[in-house]
Amino acid sequence: MVGEYVQLRNAGGGALKGLCPFHDEKSPSFNVSNGMFYCFGCGEGGDAIGFVQKIEQLSFADAVERLAAKAGVQLRYSEGGYVPGKQKGERTRLVEAHRAAAEFYAEHLLTPAAELGRRFLAERGFGREDAERFGVGYAPNEWEALVRHLRGRGFTDKELVTGGLASQGRRGPIDRFRGRLIWPIRDITGDVIGFGARRLEERDDGPKYLNTPETPLFKKGSVLYGADLAKKEIARRRQAVVVEGYTDVMACHLAGVGTAIATSGTSFGDEHIKILRRLLMDQDEASGEIIFTFDGDAAGQKAALRAFESEHKFAAQTFVAVQPDGLDPCDLRMKHGDAAVRDLVASRVPLFRFAIQATIAKYDLDTTEGRLAAIDAAAPIIAGIRDRGMRERYAIDLDKWTGFLDEQFVLRRVREHASGRPGETRRGDARGRRHEAAPAPRRPSYDPSDPVVQVERETLKLAVQRPALLGPAFDAMPTEALIAPGHAAVRSLIAELGGVATAESGPEWAGRLRAAAPNDEVRDLITGLAVDPLRSSGDPDDRYAAAMLSRLQEIQVTREITKLQSKLGRLNPVGHQDEYNRLFGDLMALELQRKVLRERAISSL
Repeated sequence: MVGEYVQLRNAGGGALKGLCPFHDEKSPSFNVSNGMFYCFGCGEGGDAIGFVQKIEQLSFADAVERLAAKAGVQLRYSEGGYVPGKQKGERTRLVEAHRAAAEFYAEHLLTPAAELGRRFLAERGFGREDAERFGVGYAPNEWEALVRHLRGRGFTDKELVTGGLASQGRRGPIDRFRGRLIWPIRDITGDVIGFGARRLEERDDGPKYLNTPETPLFKKGSVLYGADLAKKEIARRRQAVVVEGYTDVMACHLAGVGTAIATSGTSFGDEHIKILRRLLMDQDEASGEIIFTFDGDAAGQKAALRAFESEHKFAAQTFVAVQPDGLDPCDLRMKHGDAAVRDLVASRVPLFRFAIQATIAKYDLDTTEGRLAAIDAAAPIIAGIRDRGMRERYAIDLDKWTGFLDEQFVLRRVREHASGRPGETRRGDARGRRHEAAPAPRRPSYDPSDPVVQVERETLKLAVQRPALLGPAFDAMPTEALIAPGHAAVRSLIAELGGVATAESGPEWAGRLRAAAPNDEVRDLITGLAVDPLRSSGDPDDRYAAAMLSRLQEIQVTREITKLQSKLGRLNPVGHQDEYNRLFGDLMALELQRKVLRERAISSL
């Protein structure tokens, strides 16, 4: 389930890692393992139900229903008996209503009344199979066609209005979409959460495109049309192509550009960026690509410059692909074929270059006055580039593009605009980005880099993830063997539940520990232990577990040796010979024990 929202990669030891969906970060610190998730950057963690609750803002019951629906599990509601459809959470009911509505619209695309809609698609190069692939449908030009259909399926008027499928009329709910071509809008997991509707008749006095309003399901600022279809290809190719409309997404995918997505009735914003970064595994190495396609007209150039303002929020490289004749991907495919769409994406230019050249194109570069004005207009754009080396490189390009032929003058002009700007970064930053601070995680009351603490943590990770490998030897270890307060608390909790010798394998054990945790701090620590990859070179086995136990026992014996040495140092043998000899004998025995444990630990690795 987590993998439907976050692009995850193997982190070793059976764990997966990705960019945290709950805070902005440049390097992945979000781990998934044993049915648990935990972010070592912001401290968020829990099980699958908790993840769905947080990322979808759902109640516990709604999250359980969502997971059950994905797994094909039929829930039974014990309180008051099971009544299908009556006791489900609001989100589940709205998703089911949208699924039924999408099927209704798709069926009506084949009716005689939808001939205008089929013609619209055909004129843009889309056939029946293409419409089925993207779920395109038709809304009958009637006031209550969908309302009657969904009432017959058991949905209430309140649910239809709340979900944006109907509007409240004077005599009751009426269909929101009438006489329009319909595109279902799905979330990243594939659930239909809204619709986009295109006007077909010019006499229709409504807007050209009408979308679902803001609802408990549909938040247009955080929805990318086509992401459910493109997410795997985006992750594989490390590329996302941002287009402007539903037909553009269809054209790109059919032409072989399977990474195309679009916003749904709003401009490209921060929430869209967060979604794309998670899909791209957008990190500091800048190996991914975000390609914006815009119309070649003034509005398209303005949209590209808006995208430039958000460019620094990506680690991936950002590009613009603009067709010189102003054709969008859909029209381009119709006029010149699939290869032309692929060529458009391949002809991308860096967003920096596009923004600068689009700006200076507004001026008369045949005159000194025009060249100066162009330099002053473009200088603030170049000054906004965070990487100093790239900034100066584009300043030199600006001199060349304007034909001013005085690099030092242009460099000074750009530096004047850049001076005093916050956020200029070190040369070592691969993209010159300002790293956005993550929410401060809870600070432990010990040093996590302490080798002793690391051995304790690795042993506890085994106790949570692979309890069968430790067995009675771990259970016989006293709580005081662990010096970190949180570690000692987890050790005590394990003992209270019967020890690792009685623990079942798999995520159920970690779930039992979390449920029995005395407070949030211990619960979060258990979650972290459950998802943090083990440090074994391969799959952890009995030898690795024995090595960790021996090392931890050696540390405990070393503490006892230190105490005995201190006591012997304070004891005068004269008058205390018997006690001195006894303590000295204990010390020799501990030294021998430490040697055996050390050799055992080494031989087990």
